[in-house]
Amino acid sequence: MQVTGVPPSVKVWDPIVRVFHWSLVLSFAVAWISADEWQDLHEVCGYIVASLITIRVIWGLIGTRYARFNHFVRHPGKVIAYLRDIRHAREARYIGHNPAGGMMVVVLLIGLAALTFSGWLGTTDRFWGVDWVGELHELIGNLILMLVGLHVAGVVLASLRHRESLVKSMLTGRKRSAMPQDID
Repeated sequence: MQVTGVPPSVKVWDPIVRVFHWSLVLSFAVAWISADEWQDLHEVCGYIVASLITIRVIWGLIGTRYARFNHFVRHPGKVIAYLRDIRHAREARYIGHNPAGGMMVVVLLIGLAALTFSGWLGTTDRFWGVDWVGELHELIGNLILMLVGLHVAGVVLASLRHRESLVKSMLTGRKRSAMPQDID
């Protein structure tokens, strides 16, 4: 039964996507804060991030509709067109990831995989203490932090433009139901 005045909602983000997302946020934040201070904690968080990425890649192949890569990974031309639409304040509302959000998911997953790999590489006998490995790891970490900033900015912009809290939807799993002009 729908309460009057409350728009109907639809389940979009399944528990695996939501737990993955917030676990990744927490693990990356703790790894960032613990870098150069608490090496054991930093490494544990790195392994957690690598495990989360593995789970998300598998879930992106076999998971629920909105979690699957084939639902939100779009051709670069579509992403560019969507970014142009954002610039002109005419972007469509998507029930799942919009083209820019889908691209950000892929870029962040690749970047975090590179970050965890470079961190692990620095623990091996061959590359322990090798300057360029540590510098690469730090550079990738800084780039990821910039991407996180862009991601948060995109979430805020989309939330304002479409008048719905994307943060709330990543907590509850629900978004406002599609209107005729929205893209499912």
